[in-house]
Amino acid sequence: MSTSAPGGLSTARHEVPDDTTGLLAPPVPAVPPGRSRLRFRLTVASAFVVGVLAVLVLAAVHLTQGTADVGLGDLLRLVTGGDADADRTAAAVLVASRVPRLLAGLLVGVSLGAAGAALQSVARNPLASPDTLAVNAGAYVAVVGAAVIGVTLPFYLSGTLALVGGLAASGLVLVLARGGAAGPTRLILAGSAITLALHSLTTVLLVLFQQETMGLFAWGSGSIVQSGTSQVALAAPLVVVGLGGLILVAHRLDLLALGDDTATVLGIDVRATRVVTILLAVLLSATAVTVAGPVGFVGLCAPVVVRLVARKVPGLNRHRVLIPLAGIAGVIVVLGADVLLRLVLPGTYGVAVPTGVITTVFGAVVLVWLARRLKDSGPAAGTRAAHVRPRGARRALVVVTVLVALLVAATVAALLLGDRLLLTGDVLNWAADRAGKQVSFVLDQRVPRVLAAILAGAALGLAGTVVQAVCRNPLAEPGLLGVTAGAGLGAVGVVLLVPGVGIMGMSLAAVVGALGTFAIVYRLAYRGGLSSDRLVLIGIGMSTGATALTTLVIVVVAPWNLNVALTWLSGSTYGRTFDHLVPVVLALLVVVPVAVLHRREMDVLALDEDTPRVLGLRLDCTRLLLLGASACLTAAAVCAVGVVGFVGLVAPHAARALVGSRNGRVIPVAMLLGAVLVSVADTVGRTVIAPAQIPAGLTTALIGAPYFVWLLWRSRGREA
Repeated sequence: MSTSAPGGLSTARHEVPDDTTGLLAPPVPAVPPGRSRLRFRLTVASAFVVGVLAVLVLAAVHLTQGTADVGLGDLLRLVTGGDADADRTAAAVLVASRVPRLLAGLLVGVSLGAAGAALQSVARNPLASPDTLAVNAGAYVAVVGAAVIGVTLPFYLSGTLALVGGLAASGLVLVLARGGAAGPTRLILAGSAITLALHSLTTVLLVLFQQETMGLFAWGSGSIVQSGTSQVALAAPLVVVGLGGLILVAHRLDLLALGDDTATVLGIDVRATRVVTILLAVLLSATAVTVAGPVGFVGLCAPVVVRLVARKVPGLNRHRVLIPLAGIAGVIVVLGADVLLRLVLPGTYGVAVPTGVITTVFGAVVLVWLARRLKDSGPAAGTRAAHVRPRGARRALVVVTVLVALLVAATVAALLLGDRLLLTGDVLNWAADRAGKQVSFVLDQRVPRVLAAILAGAALGLAGTVVQAVCRNPLAEPGLLGVTAGAGLGAVGVVLLVPGVGIMGMSLAAVVGALGTFAIVYRLAYRGGLSSDRLVLIGIGMSTGATALTTLVIVVVAPWNLNVALTWLSGSTYGRTFDHLVPVVLALLVVVPVAVLHRREMDVLALDEDTPRVLGLRLDCTRLLLLGASACLTAAAVCAVGVVGFVGLVAPHAARALVGSRNGRVIPVAMLLGAVLVSVADTVGRTVIAPAQIPAGLTTALIGAPYFVWLLWRSRGREA
């Protein structure tokens, strides 16, 4: 659409997406001559000087840290020329360990900081980064896949593989989020779904190919520990090319910030600029992953820090200045995290714990802070609920009958299939206490697993129904609100820190973790009202932080027992007994009546923000009650099967498609669908590669993530 400007000129009008966080400053006009130009240059130079000085200070401290008894005095004697033996020891430590680690931190920080700044500008979204666009996840799964094959690839070929994986993942996320124009929530949801699917695939490879992928679990959280400078030396030219390319397109990015139509009128090829910028940003991210693994959220934190400074210091938001400054800020984030890590965890722990764990926690805090800055769009802010056709009561009865039959069939199949095939007669004999020792041994282990999968699936289906109704968001689920990760952190922490803890102790820890996380998310999201977008984004940030802390606990407390912890975090019924079923049974007995009694309130809550108030519904109290009940259900499910994702998303959404949006009908259908989904996933995981097993949570994620992507794709055209 165009309008006529004074003088007969036609100017294009293009609506630029609102920056809901206020961080993306408008482009800076041309620098005026004279004193203003000098002041501008001095300001920019001062910013660079401060950044470089901070890097030098951190680098000096960084070189003094390590497991060897080499301190600042030894390094000074090495520089000034002192004791020969001390010089040789200090030089050996520096060359073999500390300098390579420092150089890796510099390279990773510069790469991810600059890449994050470029991706934010292309998407016009301050929440875009190599993590939220799944670039790191795509690159990581490509590297792990190469390790599984057993082929030792040279650095540049491995980097090319990571580049292809990162491009594919980020391209899919940007397509689903309409290039970031659909707003921050959709971008983060799409990125989270793709990241979780790729993470599930990676975890499957790590669990099934332990020998081939040994050491890649900790590396998968981002570790800058290096055995020499060879990889950094090989990666440096790629980083130079990526940074140089971004500097060359910096002026185009300045004009692109004005809007697509305006940039086109000014002679900019918008599509080519976007493609080239994304290629360069992914090249930098893939190079960093190849050197140090996916170091989390540096690409989000560093540009945000620079943009915050740019709001006070004019001129820093010009991309020719912003991109290199974001690279310097990235170095500060990486080195600062590594210095803090080795201050808090000295000795061998500083080597074992990945630096990316600390940066991820910091990034989660930044993501939560950005989410709290989201502007509400009005009383009914939030994602619109799913639109489904009305369904009759007869159809609901038929659906429930069919699902009950499917659940019975899935239960029978789960009892018969596994590493040893049984017959129906064997199960009947076991039930009558007439089975032989071998059959009894198999079923004594298998029956609790089958029941755990069914009950946990039903609990997650109900929890997802409640969350989606209360949040008015058909793409929300307990995992995206941080509840699942919080429960996992509590359970894993108690299991590893308190050896021999019983089922009730673990269950209590999971409930405390889930409710604590939920309380923090709810409190942070509530700002004069509860925005659905803000709730989901803060929940994702909390989930990311809790997952990083879980990794920290595992690596510090039980680095030799990674496979057990990995299996737990992947959602597995392995080793379950009837005692594990008690928490989820109790939770269902309490929460199901609560949900049924409040089914009409849930129907009203799913409409908008105003209707419940007009009808006299105590909105905040009802929300708090229902979300708290959902958190308890999720914690109980974690006690039964570990961390299982996407069941709370798929089951309620499919239930609404089958029986309509009335929660009185959705609740039983979603519970049945969740039970069938987890039961089938557990059976498939125990059968397809027996005697090895695939955790049920990975199977549900591999099924649920594509379904989630399909939901985003289907709604893409409607929201455009």
